[in-house]
Amino acid sequence: MKTDETMVNAFVPGRAKLSPEAEAMVARRTRLLGPAYRLFYETPVHFTRAEGCYLFDAEGKAYLDCYNNVASLGHAHPHVLAATAAQAATYASHTRYLNDVVLDCAEKLLSHFPPELSQAMFTCTGSEANDLALRIAFAATGGSGIVVTENAYHGVTYLAAGLSPSLGAGVDLGAHVRTVPAPRDTASFAADVAAAFADLSRHGIRPAALIVDTIFSSDGVIPGAFLAPAVKAAHAAGALFIADEVQPGFGRTGAQWWGFQAHGITPDIVTMGKPMGNGYPVAGLVARPEVLLPFGTKARYFNTFGGNATACATAIAVMEVIETEGLLAHATRIGAELAAGLRALALTHEALGELRQAGLFLGQDVVENGQPSAQKAARLVNLLREARVLISATGPKGHVLKIRPPLVLTSAQADQFLTATETALKAL
Repeated sequence: MKTDETMVNAFVPGRAKLSPEAEAMVARRTRLLGPAYRLFYETPVHFTRAEGCYLFDAEGKAYLDCYNNVASLGHAHPHVLAATAAQAATYASHTRYLNDVVLDCAEKLLSHFPPELSQAMFTCTGSEANDLALRIAFAATGGSGIVVTENAYHGVTYLAAGLSPSLGAGVDLGAHVRTVPAPRDTASFAADVAAAFADLSRHGIRPAALIVDTIFSSDGVIPGAFLAPAVKAAHAAGALFIADEVQPGFGRTGAQWWGFQAHGITPDIVTMGKPMGNGYPVAGLVARPEVLLPFGTKARYFNTFGGNATACATAIAVMEVIETEGLLAHATRIGAELAAGLRALALTHEALGELRQAGLFLGQDVVENGQPSAQKAARLVNLLREARVLISATGPKGHVLKIRPPLVLTSAQADQFLTATETALKAL
């Protein structure tokens, strides 16, 4: 059964006792927003402001944020806010007028990629970036067949949702989509990808793209260096390789700017999203020029807000902070501290199974009698929420704690997380 991580530990009306004020807000939310939106945690939390690694509730209590990848530099980062405000007060419009800021942003972004990836396009969200990347792949290959992993998540547009199995049975996969198991080892993953493209071809569907989140976030967080043979299999089938860097990109994995770099490969297209604007809606993709050419000669592209001057000034500021604050090295160091602390806790708490970690992205298995336990994972997530520490759970069995704090997390805050986790484990 596929799982949506937002439902693993979700609030269900009537499950928990809420204050009258919270009950009124939940009722108002349901009336105004309809049934599709979901709330985190058995007891929802009402936030009114955020700063750095903390969110503050309506009573002013601080919650340590170890989950939200959007504010990857910490909430309300002053350098980013200043850049956004200054540009918004000066000029903001779309990419159909000449303006230096969008070009400065493209140059700075491309400077962090291999030279083969030399052209950029801008969107508002990661979902839009993946949607656009697929349109480019369709034009470049003449095909429409797509291969993804079994619990992948790539977005909420119609096209991206149709290749996001983690959204659950209520969202149909396209007839042109095939799924493969999350990587177990290099050889089997490549064989699975080759077989999936062969099946598409057998059914008269020409291959177009293999798209993966390069740390396999929704599949349970699986770092490694095993993608090269799978990319070779995709190319042999006539498909492109799209690296979805919405979650692992911009230094999340510590040692590199991008998750694909750990695999020793250069993708055909790389998509980006959430962390690019630290909360401001800016996203995009970079690609090989020869891959973009067929799409660009057939279709014109613009985006009213993707690539506007304010968005691009914000993205430039984000990259400046990563560079000047040394956040790749910082994420490597603090991520190692978190991993060491969790492994130490696993020695005395049998509920903690395998840990997978790259930089400040950690996937901690929760088990019972050695078997995956979504129930215990959800309980730990909610116990941590009660201790005012925020994480979530993910993976096809819902048993993987998803730990993804801002890149500016301090050693003291890492200790706060580990102390709260130890207390929660004891409460199990």
